[in-house]
Amino acid sequence: MRLSGPGIMGPPADPEEAAAVLQRAQDAGVNHIDTSDYYGPYVVNDLIRESLYPYSPELALVTKVGAKRTPDGGWPEATSPAELRQAVEDNLTRLRIESIFAVNLRLAAADGGVYTGSLAEPYGALVELQRQGKIQHLGVSNVGIAQVDEALSISPIACVQNAYNLAHRADDQLIDYLASLGIAYVPFFPLGGFAPLQSAKLDAVAARVGATPMQLALAWLLRRSPNILLIPGTSTRAHLDENLGAADVAARLDTDTLAELNAL
Repeated sequence: MRLSGPGIMGPPADPEEAAAVLQRAQDAGVNHIDTSDYYGPYVVNDLIRESLYPYSPELALVTKVGAKRTPDGGWPEATSPAELRQAVEDNLTRLRIESIFAVNLRLAAADGGVYTGSLAEPYGALVELQRQGKIQHLGVSNVGIAQVDEALSISPIACVQNAYNLAHRADDQLIDYLASLGIAYVPFFPLGGFAPLQSAKLDAVAARVGATPMQLALAWLLRRSPNILLIPGTSTRAHLDENLGAADVAARLDTDTLAELNAL
């Protein structure tokens, strides 16, 4: 998402740096890139294709559908079967692939919060595209346990993508439930999103363990549950390297430090 322009609209300020971020990620062994046709719109998928095609066989390209962009930067819902089919086709065309590794059905309540209704119709449309071979795995996004169970009653899901971070932990029960089922949990806004995490206590703990506060926030997520996969956004190679360093920070967090973070 951060590889597009201001407001997630238009091209990046530095296209060469954006392309270099993607190449650096691949060279560093990153094998999961989260994208969407409505980032830009289309800008990010075009950039991924131009920078990384032909893709490594190990690379999992994961997109999301369920919204569209308006010229003024809005994100209106686009969850009719026809809109979802078109969105998947657009992603395939822009990324220059015949089948995408995973597609998340992104839903939202009327107020923009977690979706609480039935997802049977839109999810069923994606299941049909999966049967046609256009999608390998399915996921759901911005949902609760009821919607996960409903999706599972229709077809297996590989991942759930919801908002979750050190300061926003409403999904604790859901994460543990998914872990028991072997389903990946992919927190979006792992560093707070448009309102980055800020905490004097987090800063203090980070300084003590020799990490940046954002590295520590990512490290906490990695230690929170083995089914968590991280997708922190970035637009520079320096920040990408900082994010990747969170894995080393996670490996050295002791029980007392984790308990301190849990209490924040």
